Amino acid sequence: MFRRLYHWTLSWARSRHAPAALGTVSFVESSVFPIPADVLFIPMCAARPERAMSYAFLATLTSVLGGIFGWFLGFYAFDLIARPLLEFYGKLHAFETLRAEVRADVWIILLMLVTSGLAHLPPMKVVTILSGVVGFNLWLFILSAIVARGARFYGLGWLLQRYGVAILAFIERRLTWIAGGIVLLALVLWYLLKAHA
Repeated sequence: MFRRLYHWTLSWARSRHAPAALGTVSFVESSVFPIPADVLFIPMCAARPERAMSYAFLATLTSVLGGIFGWFLGFYAFDLIARPLLEFYGKLHAFETLRAEVRADVWIILLMLVTSGLAHLPPMKVVTILSGVVGFNLWLFILSAIVARGARFYGLGWLLQRYGVAILAFIERRLTWIAGGIVLLALVLWYLLKAHA
């Protein structure tokens, strides 16, 4: 399934509608959508390396705006909108457990914003909604989102701009190992986060 999704997005990435799709996915990923923007961002940059930095700007901007939307969902509309969304994705129990552990601790929330922005751990939409629910400072939220998401997208964009097709070929040859490595890294980061909570 992962490989099929990868090849589908790679073909979509060459479409003239790809930037609009990237902006949309980056926005909704940060608040309501379970698929990360990387599934479009990486193939788009690999297909058009000369546009990698403009794609990084677009993905960062729309991701931060989506995060702000998620914060507002959590702050103003948790019961009306955010709770049903979390229930739909089967994440409500995990969310409530995380909420009980955090208890508005600014450093834990800040750490989660950075790890979710850089490595999707925990998922970005969960952290943005949680930040709104506990009333995490909106300006600090925006700043951390800009830094974390910008570092991720500009870092990936730079690699893909510099190495382009070589990186894409590497990904295609080692897709299973890369996916396994991402899952392992996510588990280690999650364990460290819980250990310091």
